[in-house]
Amino acid sequence: MTRPLRADAERSVRSILEAAERVLSINPAASLEQVAEAAGVARTTIHRRFANRQALVDAMAAMAVQQLLEAVESGRPEAAPPLVALHQITVNVLRTKVSWGFALGQPAPSGSVVAEMQQQVVRRCLELLGRVRDLGVLDAEADLDWTRRVYYALIGESLHGDDAETDPDVLASRIIDTLLYGAGPRRHGSHR
Repeated sequence: MTRPLRADAERSVRSILEAAERVLSINPAASLEQVAEAAGVARTTIHRRFANRQALVDAMAAMAVQQLLEAVESGRPEAAPPLVALHQITVNVLRTKVSWGFALGQPAPSGSVVAEMQQQVVRRCLELLGRVRDLGVLDAEADLDWTRRVYYALIGESLHGDDAETDPDVLASRIIDTLLYGAGPRRHGSHR
């Protein structure tokens, strides 16, 4: 069993992981020495905390997915009105994905803690989309898993190209509008 880190050690690990995200998002082949330099720590500090480069990347992925799960939970998916929760969660997720793009792009080994946290995010998303469907905004027969995949794709696409620098609230509105209403003409009586 591993002991919990002291607060200063936890801050040190966090600063290393954040520096690694910055460095590896620019240069995925960057060395641990480059990460150490960006974190302002000695290379030996990184080696004491992480057995190898893959251990560092795995820790980054775990932190990023944990923050993604927290982003979903802070949107209050069970308590807030469904469309309000969907908007806030989308904003939170966009911010997290911008901050942890490299780490969130890493594949999670089946059965890993990261894979389980990713599945928690999926479950929470499906539950919220079910609440949105119950409002009558989504068709009663809508395939929620397909809807979730489209939602994820819209989030992913919004982080590329010219929209990448757009305010997350504006992007969230575009994403939700497209998810719920598509690109067709507005209909009278819609939920817009």
